[in-house]
Amino acid sequence: MDTHTHADTSADPDNARPDLGPSARCMAELAAAVGDDQLGDRTPCPDFAVRDLLAHVVGLSAAFCDAAKKDFGPNTDTAPGSVPNPVLGTDWRTELPRLLDGLISAWRSPAAWEGDTRAGGFTLPAGVAGRVALNELVIHGWDLARATGRRYSPDPASLGVSYALLGQADSPARAPAFGPAVGVPQDAPFLDRVIGLSGRSPEWKP
Repeated sequence: MDTHTHADTSADPDNARPDLGPSARCMAELAAAVGDDQLGDRTPCPDFAVRDLLAHVVGLSAAFCDAAKKDFGPNTDTAPGSVPNPVLGTDWRTELPRLLDGLISAWRSPAAWEGDTRAGGFTLPAGVAGRVALNELVIHGWDLARATGRRYSPDPASLGVSYALLGQADSPARAPAFGPAVGVPQDAPFLDRVIGLSGRSPEWKP
């Protein structure tokens, strides 16, 4: 993975249906390793402590599962930033793995990738929504790993999806969660270049 010097765009053609499974399982493993004493720690997201980041992942997992199923309602129609940061529930250690399993299953249905759907209060092609969901898992997985001192090794195919999506100037993945791209050398590890595109410094440390 870290030996890549160019994005493998062939791994993510327009008609492909990337699998959210590897990134969702990685997120579940990272979350399971979080200690209660780490919930207040800083993360690369300036407004999020670890508990806020986990609450965000809980919410996005539910929202993008509903988006896959075209089950529209508050989960899909509430714009990010329009409500206060969600509060992490006391049952998050069981709720989050369940929601991530549901997210994997929902986006493995071919119907999930067809037509339009809604996410974050916007109507968009379902294929784009699926990629945005995957990108959220990839980038926030890095956030959580970096905040809690864990090793992070996302699968190359998922990184390729994020690289392609974040590289678009008008990408729906860019706002409001991700800031302007941070410059990263072209010979840097592929993961670092993806993280730079998300508006984070690969050198960030708690």
